[in-house]
Amino acid sequence: MVGHRLCSSLTLTSFLSAGIRDSTELRVKFEFNAKDGIDNPALSLAEDSEPEGAPQLRFCFLKKEDGESFGFWLRQEAGNSGHVIRKVKPGGLAHRRGLREGDRILEVNGACVEGMEHWKVVWKIKSSGKHLLLAILDGNTYDLAKALDQDLARLLPHRNRPQLCCIAKGPSGFGFTVSAPEGVKGTFRVSVPKDGPAHKAGVPDGSWLLELNGNCVDSWTYTQLNKKLKASRSPVGLLVIDVESEEFYRQRGMKVTGAMADASQVPFEVRKLPMVKGPKGYGFLLKEEKCCSGKKGQFLQVDVGLPAEKAGMRNGDRLLAVNGESTEDLDHQEVVLRIRAYSNWVTLLVIDAEGSKFYDSVRLSPLPFYDDQDPPSSLHIPDASSSPSMLQENNSPAWPPCRCHLRMGLHGNGLQLDLSGDDSQSQQDGVSEAAF
Repeated sequence: MVGHRLCSSLTLTSFLSAGIRDSTELRVKFEFNAKDGIDNPALSLAEDSEPEGAPQLRFCFLKKEDGESFGFWLRQEAGNSGHVIRKVKPGGLAHRRGLREGDRILEVNGACVEGMEHWKVVWKIKSSGKHLLLAILDGNTYDLAKALDQDLARLLPHRNRPQLCCIAKGPSGFGFTVSAPEGVKGTFRVSVPKDGPAHKAGVPDGSWLLELNGNCVDSWTYTQLNKKLKASRSPVGLLVIDVESEEFYRQRGMKVTGAMADASQVPFEVRKLPMVKGPKGYGFLLKEEKCCSGKKGQFLQVDVGLPAEKAGMRNGDRLLAVNGESTEDLDHQEVVLRIRAYSNWVTLLVIDAEGSKFYDSVRLSPLPFYDDQDPPSSLHIPDASSSPSMLQENNSPAWPPCRCHLRMGLHGNGLQLDLSGDDSQSQQDGVSEAAF
């Protein structure tokens, strides 16, 4: 959205907002791609007013295609602070976008990760889908700032994340109106009367509309947008952003995507279901069905009185992840094998049927918006004496097992845990790492 709008709408600065720098300066400083936003390898956030020698933060936007990886590893290393970029694939996506060996990640999709537990950062990247926006600092600058005891989180410029809103239709409609300059495509302001459905859904008055039901509005006319709204079923999904934050991203040519959104106002939540197999099994049936979008999903049917129901599973729930690993791109047999790999216990992430329909309609996975407080069980290495009797008070396993292929490490002593594919993770000589 933002990169496209910058290319097509620089002459509308008086309508969009005041104080935008001269468009000639922007054209000299950046190169743009109308589909993906900025095509610069890396974008420095330092403005002309920054004092000389101040740490320079860079934004890198990565968009991968089917079967492609982002092309880097993220490591937590003994003796090095922060989340360290390693093994950048030469010529790969990350390399082309400016990530370099030793860079540190400070932000993932608008969320500050400095000081965050490493496994949470890995989860945020792995669940972000095909779009990833990183704020990074080169390694030498990061180490110097840490030595000087600087608060690196303060380097991140303040702006709000885009808002994902789910609006149920009321007696008088969805409760918002849209305005646009005459003859201009893709530039829509949302007006939200108080106490209407849109206001109750958290839509900010005066915000910019980015997407309607997962469709970017950049190329739409006002007439096309109205037709789409009239044809929309309830609930409708809007991705919006406030004026100041829209200007921030637009001036820097950065594309805003749904993966960056704040979905705290959406009334559907991912639920975590830890369970231990009983004498009659877990007590659920896994079925593969088509979703609204045409993609296949794995849905659950629950038996009464067995562990799955006691853990909170409901008929029609959609399975999203098994033991901290997403199953959304796996076929039915692969998901079954993933569940059976854990002989006596399993932890599932699910969302109810209505939530599945909503996220499917806006073309987003619910997983990026799930904030777990406990490490995925796939990160635990069970002791040989672990047994089903080792349970926490909530009847969930304290140390669920994880099947791994073990191989000798390439450097020094120790073992590397290889979980295969682009999702490989390893622990070696005090190092935790994950490939993307």
